Amino acid sequence: MANTEVESLLNRLGQILAEDREYRVDGTLLYAKVDDASATPAIFKNLGNHILYRWPDLDSIGDPLMHLWDAADPDKRWAEIEYLIRDDRFFNVTYVYPDEIDPDEDPFVRRDRIVAKYFGDKPIVYPPLDDSIGQDFKL
Repeated sequence: MANTEVESLLNRLGQILAEDREYRVDGTLLYAKVDDASATPAIFKNLGNHILYRWPDLDSIGDPLMHLWDAADPDKRWAEIEYLIRDDRFFNVTYVYPDEIDPDEDPFVRRDRIVAKYFGDKPIVYPPLDDSIGQDFKL
């Protein structure tokens, strides 16, 4: 895939994240693990004194993530992406490669550490786990 296609996919991810009308897009972090079979995204909003987890809609965000991963050189594919939106319209992207990940680190501990890297050591508020998972809001 050409760089313009990669840029288009990155912009599409930003557009999807901006669809959350309940919260500003500024201070949004998309953290996702991706491989040849799946994408596991998590979305976090920096709300000042805490961080809010938002349920991702895999129907809208999964395909752009998979296409972005497919666009990478097969010999240099990344395993995780950290996509931070700042100032409501600018984004920074960090790709994390398999050899940069400690295989013994618990995935949830790792995810919390990544969130803290961007937003500081604030509490993360998760919605309740019940039958309405993903019903409150889907990006």
